[in-house]
Amino acid sequence: MIELKNVTKEYTKGNAALNGVSVKIEKGEFVFIVGDSGSGKSTLIRLIMKELDPTEGTIIVNGRNLNRMKHRHIAKYRRGLGVVFQDFRLLKDRNIYENIAFALRVTETPTRVIKKKVPAALSLVGLAQKYKSHPKELSGGEQQRVAIARAIVNEPAILLADEPTGNLDPTNSWEIMSLLKEANERGTTVLVVTHNQEIVNEMNERVITMKHGVIVSDEQRGGYIDED
Repeated sequence: MIELKNVTKEYTKGNAALNGVSVKIEKGEFVFIVGDSGSGKSTLIRLIMKELDPTEGTIIVNGRNLNRMKHRHIAKYRRGLGVVFQDFRLLKDRNIYENIAFALRVTETPTRVIKKKVPAALSLVGLAQKYKSHPKELSGGEQQRVAIARAIVNEPAILLADEPTGNLDPTNSWEIMSLLKEANERGTTVLVVTHNQEIVNEMNERVITMKHGVIVSDEQRGGYIDED
């Protein structure tokens, strides 16, 4: 599903944000990526999103070598990913329905399909009655739920969440993590970058810990990791 082979990313010569990272994430896994600021977590996510290219090494996602991906194919590749950010990144001038529908329109999804998928995604995150609301009318937790609905509406194989609970109180944080877990249970591979150690400790999932651009531990709390 996702494999990094000896990946190094230098922003400037000799300054490696990632240094020889190798890791494999299998289809259907739920993985936390943790570590202090500057440990390389967000760089890892940006490489998987193809926002960055590695200085060295190989990145393979769904059997595709990102190193060899032509620029014209990047947008289509990203449409197959669901992405959730700490700052929500909703379109402020559009209502909630249109925010989610936008993710479908860029893939040229027929209108009849959009009319089915958007309400279904809103129902999954508990916001079916607020489809006419604008982002400013919602709480932070509600906005993040909209962001998750937008991320899952295309039924992506992979969902990347970069500090999805960073701006939320504990109650909303747990609600968001529950939604991510539900997406995982429906078959989506989920990667969550987080500083929230309480959530990581409570959830029985794989935890990759990074420090100074390398993976210092890879712990499967809920089962067995195949190291081959």
